[in-house]
Amino acid sequence: MFPELFSLGPVTIYSYGVLLAVSYLLGLQLARRRARARGLDASRVLDLGIYIIIAALVGAKLLLLVTDFRNVTFSFEELISLTRSGGVFYGGLILAVLVAFWYIQRHRLPFWTTCDVFAPGIALGHVTGRLGCLAAGCCYGKPTEVPWAIVFTNPAAALNVGTPLNVPLHPTQLYEAGSELLILGLLLATEKRGRPFAGRTFWLYMALYGISRYVIEVYRGDPRGMVGMFSTSQFISLILVPLAVAMLVWLSRKGPETEVPQQSRRKAAA
Repeated sequence: MFPELFSLGPVTIYSYGVLLAVSYLLGLQLARRRARARGLDASRVLDLGIYIIIAALVGAKLLLLVTDFRNVTFSFEELISLTRSGGVFYGGLILAVLVAFWYIQRHRLPFWTTCDVFAPGIALGHVTGRLGCLAAGCCYGKPTEVPWAIVFTNPAAALNVGTPLNVPLHPTQLYEAGSELLILGLLLATEKRGRPFAGRTFWLYMALYGISRYVIEVYRGDPRGMVGMFSTSQFISLILVPLAVAMLVWLSRKGPETEVPQQSRRKAAA
């Protein structure tokens, strides 16, 4: 693949960073369009999206640091490698959700409706983000003989993130990008079917992503933290999926969510 797009003197432009930026912009744009369609304050949604992006970046790096803490030496080379790697998506997702919950409550936005607005954007951004992982060589799979295996040959990938070279590997980056694309299609196709309720799209995303991530982890070959016999992401999935199902059942039995009028929101923000 192409871990490095080009260099300008001492500055190197990495494929992963560019595609990550694209993923955030795509997700944010989709969220803004969905917010307008639901009559939400577009400026508040934009601000929330920026908070989410920052939290996702910080959370992903923090969980990566936690899961590999025993092997961290805090050398300069290791810190540079940390900045080049994508981090752990669940870390970014968890911190972003916590920050979003705080922001939504503070600015009195309709809670679950706002969460629903962002869920498809997360899935869309994740598709592009995993293509960035493929370009960088991170989050690689186990050695395999399947006909769709991928072989990395760029020395920069091995140097930056330890990607095995000249070895057929499961394209786990494509597995996850493909699963996120399917989840995105399912969320959008079913959003208005059946008996919609606030929070359904968000928690359906959480459930579907948790299931897909658990399965994909079986084929991952990169070093990751473990919780007993499970990888960190599998362990989080085991908690997240039952929680998502329980929330779907609970929210389906609640009454409609009370919308906060635009005028009231502006007064609260003054």
